[in-house]
Amino acid sequence: MGMILGIFHSFWFQSIFKLILGAVLAGIIGLERSSWSKPAGFRTHALVGISAVLVVLCGEYMSQLYDIDPSRISAQLLSGIGFIGAGTILRDGFNVKGLTTAAGLLAVTCIGLSIGSGFYLGGILATLIVYIILSYSYKLSDKLNHFDVLELDIKINENIKETVAEIEEILSEYKVEIKQIKRLKEEREKEEETIHVVGHYNKKAFKKNELLRKITLIDKVEEVLQEEN
Repeated sequence: MGMILGIFHSFWFQSIFKLILGAVLAGIIGLERSSWSKPAGFRTHALVGISAVLVVLCGEYMSQLYDIDPSRISAQLLSGIGFIGAGTILRDGFNVKGLTTAAGLLAVTCIGLSIGSGFYLGGILATLIVYIILSYSYKLSDKLNHFDVLELDIKINENIKETVAEIEEILSEYKVEIKQIKRLKEEREKEEETIHVVGHYNKKAFKKNELLRKITLIDKVEEVLQEEN
């Protein structure tokens, strides 16, 4: 019995156990992100988690050989994870995407650090809480958030300025607050342009189909495409 306990508490057995557990817990968060087709999925999260555990183990191992502070390596990891998180954040006009995934990567880093340091309860509870937040928080957001973004690509064949003015009047009629109007492309030979419109609207009692149909009925409008958010 004592021999078994000795093996279990040995540095090498604990290292294997921590690396596997760190990868599994971080991978659970990654699976949730993968289910939503986010830029960082199971593999990315599992790799970040196991890397965080390994950093802690390296600090512990080096502290046994040399007289150094094992926490210094972990501190550098938290600084460096910002570069990976920044790579998942994308800016598209007025929209910023990837912030939740970047925060998830930070979370799995901390989970990995917890497992690597032997704080198993904290790492497992954190995994459970993060998973619940990522999986179910959108339901609460939908109830509290009454506003949404409308993005339209509208192809106009001629009389660009007059047609844009008509579009603005219709959007104003349906209480859409215009945030941006810009040209996407120009075809001079055909005197054709596609304009990109971004606006905010109140989701409550908003008649989106009626609005789109009304814009389509404008004489000089050839096509109206709504971008998915």
